[in-house]
Amino acid sequence: MNLSPSRLAAGAASVTVVLWASAFVSIRSAGAAYSPGALALGRLLAGAVALGALCLLRREGWPPRAAWRGIAISGVLWFGFYMVVLNWGEQQVDAGTAALVVNTGPLLIALLGARLLGDALPPRLLAGLAVSFAGAVTVGLSMSGEGGSSVLGVVLCLLAAVGYAVGVVAQKPALAHASAAQVTAFGCLIGAVGCLPFAGQLVHEAARAPASATLNMVYLGVFPTALAFTTWAYALSRTTASRMGATTYAVPALVVLMSWLVLGEVPGVLTLAGGVLCLAGVAVSRSRPRRAGRETPALAERRREPAS
Repeated sequence: MNLSPSRLAAGAASVTVVLWASAFVSIRSAGAAYSPGALALGRLLAGAVALGALCLLRREGWPPRAAWRGIAISGVLWFGFYMVVLNWGEQQVDAGTAALVVNTGPLLIALLGARLLGDALPPRLLAGLAVSFAGAVTVGLSMSGEGGSSVLGVVLCLLAAVGYAVGVVAQKPALAHASAAQVTAFGCLIGAVGCLPFAGQLVHEAARAPASATLNMVYLGVFPTALAFTTWAYALSRTTASRMGATTYAVPALVVLMSWLVLGEVPGVLTLAGGVLCLAGVAVSRSRPRRAGRETPALAERRREPAS
């Protein structure tokens, strides 16, 4: 059975959000043994190796020259800067503040996409973004602890959201010239090169880290990075940046579910309500207006009549 391009894109987006949600569970283990920069570098190196092997198997060459600007910007800001700053910022703020600030990313993508890429902002998309954002904040607030927040942490999370949004918007034009595998592989490699100053920390911490933390770091590189960023790029090449950004609001709901199933953390009523809001907003943002009813035979006949 042949699947339509729209169904394939929807399937690719689903793979992305599931794997990105699973990353939060793995980061809890790896983040306890690795500092933010070392964790980002280790994750990107594992991802670059996996993506390099994929490109060799598919005989993917160098991306065309026209794609390099978008690849470089997304590599520096999304693969490199975003991962380091987000790891650092989430150590400084509670979950509620992180949800509020970081989840402005899809909203920024919608605004930048409309301004720079000419993406449409239909009412359903805007409504879905608003509902999902409310759900993400609800999930974060309900799961926040007593850690408190700092001005530095808020600034870091805001910078992470901006880096994420600009990286996504820059990646979109590159996909018109290069394949999803090329854009992802070289973006990941650029991000890894940018994180090389943390190489000394990575070597030092890897020597002392438990095997479970290192395996989780490798998992983050192979699946939530190499695979999920490739399926993301594939889906992004077939829809607007705004709609793809809205799709990521399914991640908080899936994190709640995975934490329940994997870590045994039973969510409260408020957390579940927030998760439902996230999914409802995604559904609204991805929906399309109903088509008008069929034409009556009389109207169809009048359409075919030549103008007088």
